[in-house]
Amino acid sequence: MSYDDTSQPPEELEEMSLDELREEIADIDRELVELIARRTYVADTIAGVKERRDLPTTDETQEQAVMDRAGENAERFDVDANLVKAIFRLLIELNKVEQRESR
Repeated sequence: MSYDDTSQPPEELEEMSLDELREEIADIDRELVELIARRTYVADTIAGVKERRDLPTTDETQEQAVMDRAGENAERFDVDANLVKAIFRLLIELNKVEQRESR
């Protein structure tokens, strides 16, 4: 099942039982955690590259690009951009903390 950027839930969601909907949420939650794990792995790899090249942990230009992209994707899927940006800000900050601790 996929969800696009329409404002109404797909018909198949409306026809599901409460237990089925909760199972769908559980599946989505697992996928979100998997994506966070993948993102963290790539961020850790980037940290290694930065360390080998003696680059600073913080790259404000890149952080702004991530935030801009997050806002654009939020609008595309009709999700609150402030919420999405807050989540991405948290992900960025956690990655920076890990990068600083590993140096």
